[in-house]
Amino acid sequence: MTQQGVRWSADQVLSLAPDASSRKAGSKLGAAGPWSEAGSCGEGTVWGLCKGSGSKPYQTVVDIADASGPAYKCSCPSRKFPCKHALGLLLLWAGGDGAVPQGQPPEWAEQWMEGRRKRAEDKRTAGAAGSSSGSADPEATRRRAERRAERITAGATELEQRLADLLRGGLAGAEQTGYGQWEETAARMVDAQASGLAARVRELGAIPSSGPGWPVRLLEECALLHLLDRGWLHREGLPDALAATVRSRIGLPASADGTPVRDRWLVLAQFDTADSRLTTRRAWLYGAETDRTVLLLSYGAAGRAPELALPVGLTLDAEVSAYPGAGQPRVALGEQFTQPVPVPTRPPGMTTAQATARYGEALRDDPWLDSVPVTLDRVVPTPDGDSWQLADADGDTALPLTPAARARPGLWKLVSLSGGAPVKVFGECGHQGFTPLTAWPEGAGEAVPLC
Repeated sequence: MTQQGVRWSADQVLSLAPDASSRKAGSKLGAAGPWSEAGSCGEGTVWGLCKGSGSKPYQTVVDIADASGPAYKCSCPSRKFPCKHALGLLLLWAGGDGAVPQGQPPEWAEQWMEGRRKRAEDKRTAGAAGSSSGSADPEATRRRAERRAERITAGATELEQRLADLLRGGLAGAEQTGYGQWEETAARMVDAQASGLAARVRELGAIPSSGPGWPVRLLEECALLHLLDRGWLHREGLPDALAATVRSRIGLPASADGTPVRDRWLVLAQFDTADSRLTTRRAWLYGAETDRTVLLLSYGAAGRAPELALPVGLTLDAEVSAYPGAGQPRVALGEQFTQPVPVPTRPPGMTTAQATARYGEALRDDPWLDSVPVTLDRVVPTPDGDSWQLADADGDTALPLTPAARARPGLWKLVSLSGGAPVKVFGECGHQGFTPLTAWPEGAGEAVPLC
């Protein structure tokens, strides 16, 4: 909430929704009808009672002042975070029509806030104790790292033989052998503690059933996997930055040991991807003073949203530290000096031709890079046969949208926002095309999340 006079927009609130159904259900609860005893205080807490199907209303409280993003508590049985009641309460507060007056929090909300403050203090104390103690046995740590490197080397050598067998027998055989052999190979890479290799092997196994043109895609992915294998096996001869990238792509953990950089970071986009084991949240930030676009990753268990939540369009004054690797955008969020606040800042844009050139330049540092973050200026979404593209309003070049982007509801939101006029669009540009994540209308207007 930051200062009481600063309100979020409805789009910023709904960008926190874990899925489309929660977004729809929360929107229905954004009116005063089901709410009673709603209030807020200057410490950044919003609370209220929401009438449900039972005899007792649901107790809902949100801490908006947390610099790492809102935190939620609701007595409803939903396992989604935020639940529809928390979204509805925030929409009610964001309306700014007096439905959520300032006041003193009730006891149940105050108890939750006190518990959060205590846990945060305990975490800080434990972190300080851990950093001061350091590694108990550096020699044991070194030996463990060496043993893991030996296992990865054995796995990479075995994978090279598997790729050689595939090419020797011909790509057509991959369609007949099925997915089982690739899953077995992926499991062996997991045993070798090379999670990055395992993930790429699984993707490889799914290509023969991915539709027309699969042999070309399979050959491309085999080449990239071979390049990663060779990079690991000859890592001692690589430049330090590229060697760090190879270690990261292989799946070795790394620490954000870069020099902390303070800036006013604009939240460009936030979205989740999930599999059967993990929910990954990606948040892109733009630093107005450093002119850098960086990536924050946070994780939650399967079916649970990560704790870090940064609504699009907010800016936070904070430090970030980079992870090692050539051209890697990932950072860790460090000290935060203020609460996130809405601002009218927009990132500078570029043409579609400049965006593709930037992706090409990034591949020199990281050949396994799927995409780079870019902001396109003055583009118009236009049909392209059965597909869509973003065409430069002042030029004759265009970028096709990725298949994933064409299947998302955000495409129609973008088309509606444009109405045939130029818009500014932030997204990810890669070998499959462009995935729009956030858009701004020409002239004045708030950021509109598209994911």
